[in-house]
Amino acid sequence: MAASTPAKSGNQSKRPGKKEPKLLLGRFEVGKLLGAGTFAKVYVARNVRTDELVAIKALSKEKIVKWGLVAHIKREIAILRRVRHPYVVQLFEVMATKTKIYFVMEYVRGGELFSRVSKGRLREDTARRYFQQLVSAVAFCHTRGVFHRDLKPENLLVDENGDLKVSDFGLSAVAEQSRGGDGLLHTFCGTPAYVAPEVLSRRGYDGAKVDIWSCGVILFVLMAGSLPFHDRNIVSMYRKIYKGEFRCPRWFSPDLNLLLHRLLDTNPRTRITIPEIMEDNWFKKGFRHVQFYTEDDQLHTLADDPQMGADEAQGDAGSLWETESDCSVISCASSVSEGKRARPGMSRPPSLNAFDIISFSRGFDLSGLFEETGDETRFLSKEPVSTIITKLEEIAKAVSFTVRRKDCRVSIEGTREGENGPLTIAAEIFELTPSIVVVEVKKKSGDKETYEEFCNKELKPGLQHLVLAPDYNAKPVDSGKGTGKNF
Repeated sequence: MAASTPAKSGNQSKRPGKKEPKLLLGRFEVGKLLGAGTFAKVYVARNVRTDELVAIKALSKEKIVKWGLVAHIKREIAILRRVRHPYVVQLFEVMATKTKIYFVMEYVRGGELFSRVSKGRLREDTARRYFQQLVSAVAFCHTRGVFHRDLKPENLLVDENGDLKVSDFGLSAVAEQSRGGDGLLHTFCGTPAYVAPEVLSRRGYDGAKVDIWSCGVILFVLMAGSLPFHDRNIVSMYRKIYKGEFRCPRWFSPDLNLLLHRLLDTNPRTRITIPEIMEDNWFKKGFRHVQFYTEDDQLHTLADDPQMGADEAQGDAGSLWETESDCSVISCASSVSEGKRARPGMSRPPSLNAFDIISFSRGFDLSGLFEETGDETRFLSKEPVSTIITKLEEIAKAVSFTVRRKDCRVSIEGTREGENGPLTIAAEIFELTPSIVVVEVKKKSGDKETYEEFCNKELKPGLQHLVLAPDYNAKPVDSGKGTGKNF
């Protein structure tokens, strides 16, 4: 029977209801415009699934292609993924339509630091705290081979907790960009009042030294409420920058005066370095090193870590700034894994089903579980989970690596920094049968050569006695060839 269509009458006409909000890519309700530039607009938006606010940077594909900025945008994305730090604005994801590219980023509620300084100079303790957080973020970026090159109060945001967030990496460079065989950068960029004298000379410059100069200008602005080098005529201002001509107000302490003259040293070779800033008397007052890690793609500070009490989190913080990491391991104090804290009850490892086993092995032959695939290794063991975890902790301790453990997962991190961060390894244990477990070891970050060296010299020899030797007389599940190698 065909469905009948009801007749419409005047009193049955459609009532105006609440308009459904338009969602960007099915997830984001876009709100007010936060800012606009030549190539991009930034909006605040709400994730309708999580109810969290984010900032969305929308870029026009047409303009990007027209101005030859494709490589530039790709580099900015790579840089933002490389520098995940509590004092750096986070990039959550990148999306695209036929006409637009969208950066979904952390929304920082407090706005620009510039708006606070524009009202007048800050109190010394407040200025020092912002400067300490700025230096922590810049130090982290430099260990990742990233140089911001446009540090200024307009690119520094403040969140609801009063913490600084470095933003706008659009002019950033990476170490591998240096050209000409001199190891220096040559692109003239930056904001005039904050640019270093060696950039003006156009003879090449060290990206790290340029960022340190900009940090010095920012510190002066925070403490004085005005620029150290200022002139209505830009040529005259550049002349002052090149000569390093500035005067500190009378309320600056001797320690602050000394630090500023070392930051704004016109000779990049003698200009203060990040480690030297960390040891400066004025800088060190009340300074606490931020400690953090990422887990399940979420950034956490150690204060959020339920495995570590507040006292422990503060214990050895003073010596750990070098190992701050965006990896799955954090620079926790080594004492965390040395028995200071009672080990919580060992939970049972997650079980593997048939689909897990198939996904683990490229063939159906179970000998494929004994395999190496570049950045990961798996092996079987009959040893208790507690024994395997204890051995992993012992191996890490022997080479002064830090350790974090959560249930049947262990993360191990080295302290030697590289462009890809310190070597970080994650080991996870799965139950195959009530008496056999699968141990999966993966490289999370760091150089491949460093990972292979650690595996060959430390990990494999240390774990060899725990590996269950395969029974080659056993009938395989399928006649397909195993493709992996023994651990």
